[in-house]
This record gives sequence, C-alpha cells and structure tokens, in this order.
Amino acid sequence: MRGSVDGLGSSMPIALMLPAVFADDDLAQRFVAGLDEVIAPIPNVLDCLPAYFDPALAPLDFTAWLAGWVGAETDGTEPEPLLRAAVAAAAHLHRIRGTVRGLAETVRLAFGVAPEITESGAAAWSAAPLGPVPGEPRPRLHVRLALPSPTAADTVRLESIVATARPAHMPYTVEITTADLSAERTIDR
Repeated sequence: MRGSVDGLGSSMPIALMLPAVFADDDLAQRFVAGLDEVIAPIPNVLDCLPAYFDPALAPLDFTAWLAGWVGAETDGTEPEPLLRAAVAAAAHLHRIRGTVRGLAETVRLAFGVAPEITESGAAAWSAAPLGPVPGEPRPRLHVRLALPSPTAADTVRLESIVATARPAHMPYTVEITTADLSAERTIDR
C-alpha cells in the first residue's frame, strides 16, 4: 500500500523554501520538518510515476488495480508473473479479441497453459465460381485445457474467460482435463 515511510527524507525540504526571516526560527524549522515527513512520499511517487504504469515495475497491489483499469482478464488468484503478463498484454488482447489467437492468448495468460481450440469457421478461395463453402454450417467453438491438477474453480474460470473473449455469436464448450488426460470435465453452453 502507498503511504508514509518512516525516515523517508524529502527531496524538496520546505525549510529551504521559507523566507529568510524564518531561517533562524527554531519553531518554524521544526514545524516544517514535521510537514516534510508527511509530504515526502508525494514527490517520491511523482518522481517515479512512469514506473507505476509499467506492469513489470509497479508495486504488486498497484498492478492488481491496474489490471482492472486496463480490462485485463484476471480474478485476483493468479501468481504475480501471470498477473503482470496479463496487464502488460491487455491492450494487445483487446485488439485481437474474438479471434482464435486472442482467445488462446487470454486463456494462456490466465492459466499459464496453452489451450487446444477447435472451431467451425474456415477460409478458402477458388478460381471457379460457386465452389464449396468452407467450414461447417453451424457455428461452434470448443476449448480444451490440460492442467496438472484441475479443480472445479478452474472450470468455472475457463468458462468465464471463454464467454468473455469468444466471438459473441459462437456457442461454445469448455473441457478441462488433467495433464495425463485421464479425468475429464465438460461444460456445454
């Protein structure tokens, strides 16, 4: 948390800014020295302000606040490296939101594991008119994630992330399996 730091000196002592008549006044010097201790964190934070907006350098609690500010897909339970990576990637992920690449990157940043994504869309070209339409007639999206020790909370979190980052018109399913692929849980939406 930001706040006072015991013994932190001011980079701009108020005593040096007082008129000359107060230079020898002991009461005035002690009074402004007390104010220096209270005000000292403010210039220090302002001097370091660019670092507060860099997820790699910002204090952890400020990085968590910054995650909400930039719309990063976090829930507050991720380890520090994943939180910092999600905040750093948030603007890029907003640009590619609704794409397979954007969904895969959002899931990878949330869980630290790349998902397997299958979807019904496709693209093709043909020199002849009236060629076959690529893809499947019904839209679908399936996200499969293999975690070392999945929990029910992981399934809920994956479902929430997919619901937010997928194309709006796509029905989806999510599946979480153990890394050895022996136990499976599936949710259809």
